[in-house]
Amino acid sequence: MSRAETATRKRRVSPLWTFGLLRSELAVTFRRWRTLVLLVVLAGVPVLIGIAIKVESSGSPESGGGGDGPAFFSQITQNGLFLVFAALAATLPVFLPMAVGVVAGDAIAGEAHAGTLRYLLVAPAGRTRLLLAKYATTLVFCLVATLVVAASALAVGALLFPVGEVMTISGVPIGFGEGLLRALAVAVAVAVSLTGFAAIGLFVSTLTNSGIAAMAATVGLLITVQILDMIPQLDALGPYLFPHYWLSFADLLREPVHWDELGKNLAMQGVYAAVFGSAAWARFTGRDITV
Repeated sequence: MSRAETATRKRRVSPLWTFGLLRSELAVTFRRWRTLVLLVVLAGVPVLIGIAIKVESSGSPESGGGGDGPAFFSQITQNGLFLVFAALAATLPVFLPMAVGVVAGDAIAGEAHAGTLRYLLVAPAGRTRLLLAKYATTLVFCLVATLVVAASALAVGALLFPVGEVMTISGVPIGFGEGLLRALAVAVAVAVSLTGFAAIGLFVSTLTNSGIAAMAATVGLLITVQILDMIPQLDALGPYLFPHYWLSFADLLREPVHWDELGKNLAMQGVYAAVFGSAAWARFTGRDITV
């Protein structure tokens, strides 16, 4: 074995090379205009919600923040911190997973469409490491996107509404500091809820050379599964669908916290991540790269 071949083999197993690959993927993903636009749109959702509720409460002061609105929304005028929970509840069913679907669906297919996938594989990264780097980058985007929504909602809520002691769903008050910690925990729980869907998007991305087709298919699958989850006749199927326990983060606002559905959601996402991550690996490692 030549010295060059030995050096190449050592480089293949170097943890520093793996870290460098991940860092490169993160830099490429978060420097794209598309990614930045997605984050700006997500940050704008809490702004729109906060302004709408502020205008409505100003026009109808007798409502006092009550009413029959969705969970958390009726509490916002009393405590701006609830805008964080309301914004995450509003973005989780559609906006957040659509953004994740765009990033995950484009992970492999986008590289193939641009003609850069073959060049990536020429480097001593290996298909498995490249796929893991792509998935890890998507997971980081899940967390960043969720935190962007939460941070925007916290800033808008503090500007437009009073903040202070938080009344939990159980009717037990907690301090504002603990409320902030609960808000952070909710954001992390929402990000974790997207890990299974991210694996699905990555798998779809290995099936085609068209980034647009992969993104469209991933988002279409999301809409289809959510429709199935809402059909009463398919209630028995619901607990096995990846978005079924997405809103279980609300249990973090109980005192004490209810962990049952949160645990089911975590287990569900783990199963989907394992199954579709393995399917993506099997497809990608056995695929002929011609572009």
